[in-house]
Amino acid sequence: MSLYQAHGKFLLTGEYLVLKGALALAIPLKLGQNLQVSLADTDTHRLHWIASQPEKPWFSVLFDSETLQPLSTDDCSKAEKLASILKAVRQLKPNAFSGCDMRFRTHLDFDPNWGLGSSSTLIANLARWADVNPYELLKMTFGGSGYDIACATAEGPIYFQLSSTESALRQAQGPKVVKPVETPTPTVEPINFTPPFADHLFFIYQGKKQSSSKEVKAFLEKTNPIDLQKDIESVSEISRAAPKCETLDEFAMLMQCHERIIARCIGQEPVQKRFPDFEGVLKSLGAWGGDFILAATNWDSIQVKAYFKEKGLNVVFDYKEMVL
Repeated sequence: MSLYQAHGKFLLTGEYLVLKGALALAIPLKLGQNLQVSLADTDTHRLHWIASQPEKPWFSVLFDSETLQPLSTDDCSKAEKLASILKAVRQLKPNAFSGCDMRFRTHLDFDPNWGLGSSSTLIANLARWADVNPYELLKMTFGGSGYDIACATAEGPIYFQLSSTESALRQAQGPKVVKPVETPTPTVEPINFTPPFADHLFFIYQGKKQSSSKEVKAFLEKTNPIDLQKDIESVSEISRAAPKCETLDEFAMLMQCHERIIARCIGQEPVQKRFPDFEGVLKSLGAWGGDFILAATNWDSIQVKAYFKEKGLNVVFDYKEMVL
């Protein structure tokens, strides 16, 4: 049996503009997904896939290993999406599913609706198992910048930057097989980001999941004719400055500035507008409008959780609970 583990992620700075070449600060999480692969002594052209999430099953599929078509499943939508991912793996490695029957088991440490990387951790684990380029596999399936793939195997916070125009303009194609082409490897650099004010940083789930693929596609379609170079440079400067912050106020000011830049680029209001009485700064993480937000505040954990519970948001984590 082979076992693989990948970390979830938060994109602290650079959302959207990372696709255009901005330097992004990303942090891997303690929560992630594991993959177990075992081989059987039989060869009946069967591939079993069993996925679980915290405290309960998620979905299961039985595939024909030659055609990678689902034979039976308890979730047709997920089975079809997974089939297209496996077909992409086979395009990159033709003999990946040959030889004998296989059993794949995955387990998520978090609710798949939280947007912490259920897709990216799967892609990272499958790429390691099949010994293929994870960024190429991502491009053939979900699309996106690839920062989440970098976080999946990182041991701590990283700087992430796309290294060419081709990779910066990656399209979110949805999970469908396309012809493999050479994908440039992004620049990934470990960075020391250990904020002394970490006890005043919190992550809050907004109660709905955003589709990263749809958000990426919409952003690229909207902004491709627009020159965003000044905004890209400004966000990159914020990414460089954030790890150097020694006080909560310094960091909060940078996050406010970052929110204003992204709000202008995508034409949406910052999340702070939804919580005007919050004493601190709120920043979206990743695709705006869903998933998690970051709170930087002088309040303690009890005050933060009480505030958001009153707003109907009950999933709140301290920074040190989540960050690797």
